[in-house]
Amino acid sequence: MAYEAIWANQPKLNDVELLKLKKDGLDVIRTIIEKYAKEGYASIPDDEKNRFKWAGVYEQRPKDGFFMMRVRIPSGRITAEQAEVLAGIARDYGRNLMDVTTRQAIQYHWLQIEQFPDIFKRLESAGLYSFEACGDCPRTVVGNPLAGIDPDELMDTTPIVEELNRFFLLNRDFSNLPRKYKMSVSSNIYNSANAEINDLAFTPATKVIDGEEVVGFHVWVGGGLSARPQLAKPLDVFARPEDVLKIAIGVTTIFRDFGYREKRHHARLKFLVADWGTEKFLEQLKTYTGDLLPRGEDRIVGWNAAYFDGVHPQKQAGLSYVGLNVPIGRLSGEEFAELARLSKQYGNGELRTTMSQNIIIPNIPNEKIEEMLKAPVFERISPNPKRFMSRTISCTGNEFCNLAIVETKERARMIAEYLDDHVELDTPVRIHFIGCPNSCGQKHVADIGLQGALIRTPDGVIDAFDIAVGGTLGPNAQLNTALKGRVKGDDVGPVLAQLLLFYKENRSDEETFTQFVNRVGVQAFQEKLTQIIA
Repeated sequence: MAYEAIWANQPKLNDVELLKLKKDGLDVIRTIIEKYAKEGYASIPDDEKNRFKWAGVYEQRPKDGFFMMRVRIPSGRITAEQAEVLAGIARDYGRNLMDVTTRQAIQYHWLQIEQFPDIFKRLESAGLYSFEACGDCPRTVVGNPLAGIDPDELMDTTPIVEELNRFFLLNRDFSNLPRKYKMSVSSNIYNSANAEINDLAFTPATKVIDGEEVVGFHVWVGGGLSARPQLAKPLDVFARPEDVLKIAIGVTTIFRDFGYREKRHHARLKFLVADWGTEKFLEQLKTYTGDLLPRGEDRIVGWNAAYFDGVHPQKQAGLSYVGLNVPIGRLSGEEFAELARLSKQYGNGELRTTMSQNIIIPNIPNEKIEEMLKAPVFERISPNPKRFMSRTISCTGNEFCNLAIVETKERARMIAEYLDDHVELDTPVRIHFIGCPNSCGQKHVADIGLQGALIRTPDGVIDAFDIAVGGTLGPNAQLNTALKGRVKGDDVGPVLAQLLLFYKENRSDEETFTQFVNRVGVQAFQEKLTQIIA
């Protein structure tokens, strides 16, 4: 290591920290290729399976020799050629299954240890990597999926995201952080990269410097969800584009050297920010960066929750992008390959993934849109999805995830279909499902968030869900509030239908669901839920 692990002699390091001191997580990549892939699943010690995260790999449920893998897609931008490689991996090794995640990554299941050398080779040949898509390290840098084509961006952030990715990927100075670490960069005025739930985020801002308006960023630190969610806090900093990397290095260094390593559940950056406060944090940051400019003018005006359904004009005259709904973020290798083919036939050979688990095909000449949309793949991966299916997000659930206690993907799809059949609503309502408190499905920022639970009945233990209402990001950002009263899994669809009808029948004109929650109060929803499930 090129840095000094100043925490190494702390007396109360947790077990994972002790493992990381013995062997850097990145070292497992070579071991997978040179040893475990040759000797088989039975040769892998348990402590090494924990290090697999640095290769972007987790052992999937029920731990019988199969693995899931995430592939980094910085800011969601991939070429058609890269997409074809990803589709091929799904077909050849992943039982033809692919997920788009809430961090713009591609996720596989059903992989076996013997397959990883070829998978890594295929990814690298396409300029793609699974490395550090998981683990106690800088994860995939998320960003505006419309970067470079967005009429609502102040600047193209692609070069900045690429610079961050090049610097941090496989950088052993930062491969041993206290916990996972997430960065977000966007210059879109509708907060398309969900800044407030990231450890470090850069959002669009301007500042007059020497009489000239400069486009740059405001800096946010300490966001994160899980069992103790916290929205990121703004620092009194205006970052010019050329300042972003040094600020990111400084914040990451603070987390590495001062972050908590005693208890895993208390090791995220958000806890350090909460304890230090933003003034102390900024003071420490400046010891690495030198003086920084104070904040300028915030240019975020709203939040689009990273949804782009339909056909929309780009800032390039004569071109449009097509936003597609991927139901619950899941599609087949054939479907992904077909989207890649269409992007080459009608566009510039590029796809974009979004934090809403969806896909965009950019750079389509307007006169070719109608012809392209006749392709059969768009019957399911649709630019015009039904209302509730279009706004339903789900984590992996206990089908594959060892942490989840309930199934979420298929249930989310069925409930979205039920709501589309039973509730007519002209306003989108965002519904997020998670199977455990880690909140990979980002339940806390949804209009309606559902968290899996278990309840005992006379017939045994069954799946159930806790319901929370009123989450949003952007201006007036807030986490949603949990209601009391656990709902049986099979009853979730009808219960949500009644809560949505309560909203529909009592809202004012153009009032969103969360605006309605704020006006009538959470207690009104509590009373309604209590009445429904009584």
